[in-house]
Amino acid sequence: MKIVVGSSNLAKIGAVKNAFESLGIQADVTGAGTESGVAAQPFGDEETLTGTRNRAIAALKTGPHDLSIGLEGGVKELDGRLYICNWGALALPDRTVFTAGGAQIPLPDEVAVLVRGGKELGPVMEALTSKEDIRQTGGAVGVFTDGTVSRSAMFSQIVLLLAGQWRFASGQRGRRQGQ
Repeated sequence: MKIVVGSSNLAKIGAVKNAFESLGIQADVTGAGTESGVAAQPFGDEETLTGTRNRAIAALKTGPHDLSIGLEGGVKELDGRLYICNWGALALPDRTVFTAGGAQIPLPDEVAVLVRGGKELGPVMEALTSKEDIRQTGGAVGVFTDGTVSRSAMFSQIVLLLAGQWRFASGQRGRRQGQ
């Protein structure tokens, strides 16, 4: 099976590899830099979900693949606090798209004020932690869970939700065709 991830981000590619391996599905997983079509810092579930769908659909166009996956992290306002939000999309060559959301935790006020002020979360986290490319490793979720959950692990859960929907739909289509 050939899977393309609509990103060159190592945490996202690793999440897809780990999720499919945990399901016993052998897959050749590659990454392809794609545009999300949304702001560099998506704000709200709708914009983040749009970005992930756009990445999954764009990734399909990079070559013959069995499926593609887009993963996108964003932020959203909820109950007066700024939370991280995460979405994924799995696209098939026939343009069927499955979507799923993931973990959400509030950002500390000192981080939230910078992001609300127009800064992207990734560079804010790099400045806060003095670590380059934090988006390729633990991410904000890794920092604010004290390493309990990494960015890759968080995205792996979303990929499992996507793969489960895809497997269910594939089985349902097969059952309907075989009746």
